[in-house]
This record gives sequence, C-alpha cells and structure tokens, in this order.
Amino acid sequence: MKNKKLLVCVLAAAMTAGMLTGCGSKSDDKTFIVGFDAEYPPYGYMDDNGEYTGFDLELAQAVCDMEGWTLEKKPIEWNSKDMELESGAIDCIWNGFTVDGREDDYTWSQAYVDNSQVIVVAEDSGINSLADLAGKTVGVQAASAALTLLQEDQADLAATFAGIQEFADYNSAFVELQAGSVDAVAMDIGVANYQIKTRGEGYKILSEVLNSEKYAVGFKKGNTELRDIVDADLTKLAEDGTIAKLAEKYDISDLICIGK
Repeated sequence: MKNKKLLVCVLAAAMTAGMLTGCGSKSDDKTFIVGFDAEYPPYGYMDDNGEYTGFDLELAQAVCDMEGWTLEKKPIEWNSKDMELESGAIDCIWNGFTVDGREDDYTWSQAYVDNSQVIVVAEDSGINSLADLAGKTVGVQAASAALTLLQEDQADLAATFAGIQEFADYNSAFVELQAGSVDAVAMDIGVANYQIKTRGEGYKILSEVLNSEKYAVGFKKGNTELRDIVDADLTKLAEDGTIAKLAEKYDISDLICIGK
C-alpha cells in the first residue's frame, strides 16, 4: 500500500514538473551569444559606465526578451569573426555587418539598415572630392566592408592613393587622422556620423559616396532555424515601433530600411 501511494506521489510530481516546463520560456532559457565589434559605435561599443551597448545590441536584447533568451554580448576581433562563428563560440555576427559581397558566405537575416561607405577628412585638409584623394593615405578598419570595397569595386580609385593603412578599429583610425598620419578614413556613414558628432568640429564627410549597402545579422551558413526565429522577431519589432525608437535614440532613423 505504501509503495502504491509512493508511486502516485512520484507520478504527480512528474506531471507537475512537466506542466511547469511547458509554461516556461519559449526556448528553454537559451543563451544567445552575439559577436560584435566593441569599437563600432553607434552599433556596438562600451559606454561611460563600462557597459556594452549600441543600436544592434539593444535590438538583440529586444529579440531575447521576446524569446525568453539570455543575451551574451561577446566582443570579438573583427578579423576573427568567421573563426568565432564557425567554431560555435558565437551564434551570430550582429554589429553593422554588411551583406553586400558576402551574400553566399553566411545565412542572413533580412536587412534592417541602409548604409553607405563614405570618406571622412579633416575640414581644413583641402580634400573635397574622391579625385582629391590621389596621392593620399587612406585609413580603414581591417577586414571591413570598406577595405573589401577598395580592394575590389573601387580598386581603380584605391590605385590613386599613396597607400591604404589598416587599423583594428575606427577609434584608432580617427586618432591617426587627427594626428595627420592618414589623410582620410573610409568607413560606414553611421559610424562616421557618430565619430564626428562625439569628437566635435574639425571633420567632414565627402559628398561622393563609395557605394551603398545593407546591414543584416549573419548566422553560420545553413543555420536557417535560428535565423528564422530572429527574422520573425525583427519583423515584429519593426511593426511595433521598437526599431524606430532605437534608431531615434542612436540617431540613425534615416538609415532604417526594415518595414519600408
């Protein structure tokens, strides 16, 4: 009799545990590991409080909130992004990540930002057009879309430069621009606007752009399951105004393309 009562109690406990599990988070408390460049404001960077933040990281957090996931923000060396993704150390690359020219290298979410590659120079440099870059040294982030562009579609323009100098991040590039070690920096317009805004006067963006491109979230090739979840959430976040609010906060409202 005691054994029968014990069995009933065990079954009841198991059913209760099953019910609690069924009422839990949508994805079993998954940790969503986002790889990002910590020197890439306004998309990903460390704020004055020593916390990682930015448009992309807050957008990733919004997705995690919808799914019941825990967000892990993992700063990575941009040169090592593919190794981090292939090894499974990160679930995706989400940080002003350009689709154009990489379409077949990753499984992509839908695009959410229209971006342009631009040239930033000192206001008193005398450089007013792309043609004026002849004989000049141009700085660029290593492994960036801007570098690829200058090596491929804009190779003829780059051939007129005195040289291209690669930097680990754009903060370093701007330091060298200010010091006069480079004459110009090729970079994404959103990052350029942020750098100029936070550094004050003394810089300008050339009116001629190098090209236009789009940002999306890059997943390991073939990982359509995770991509589809994030993609659906991005659509919802565009529809409910979350993306628009974040874009306004980070001053990139005119670059948002999702939901338009």
